Amino acid sequence: MTALPSDHDRDLSRRGNVAVVTLSDTRTEHNDSGGDTIVELTTRSGHLIVNRLILKEDPVQMKQAIEQLADDPTVQVILITGGTGISRRDHTYETIAEMLTRHLPGYGELFRMLSYQEIGPAAMLSRAQAGLLGQTLLFTMPGSPSAVRLAMEKLVLPELGHLLQESQR
Repeated sequence: MTALPSDHDRDLSRRGNVAVVTLSDTRTEHNDSGGDTIVELTTRSGHLIVNRLILKEDPVQMKQAIEQLADDPTVQVILITGGTGISRRDHTYETIAEMLTRHLPGYGELFRMLSYQEIGPAAMLSRAQAGLLGQTLLFTMPGSPSAVRLAMEKLVLPELGHLLQESQR
């Protein structure tokens, strides 16, 4: 990979403490394949999983749990899978959007662009988003393992060290 002119100040090696949250009315610790994929890829990249939750798609419960994670000084990153679609039970987008203190719209835009290359126009149904909640990085992604893998391998993990650096400034 050719070095970009700004690479000298990007710390891509930084590792973080990560909380994994699965939002689903049907997933359990025995069948949470999206959450398992996040854990596998995150730990393989050298980051530490410090918390893992499976929550129902209830906006009040979601908000309370996410706020607690963001207030926890050991959590630097929250990775959320599930609830990014448009069904009546999908509340992730609205709940998280109102909580974020800084939005990273490029993440959702890039996720949908990459997803389009794999699944075509159905990519528009994803409402993946990212941003900061205080100094805590937060990413949402669909619940399917293939969508999680796409988000993690192509977007989140390659830039997470730099994002951690910037979020702490």
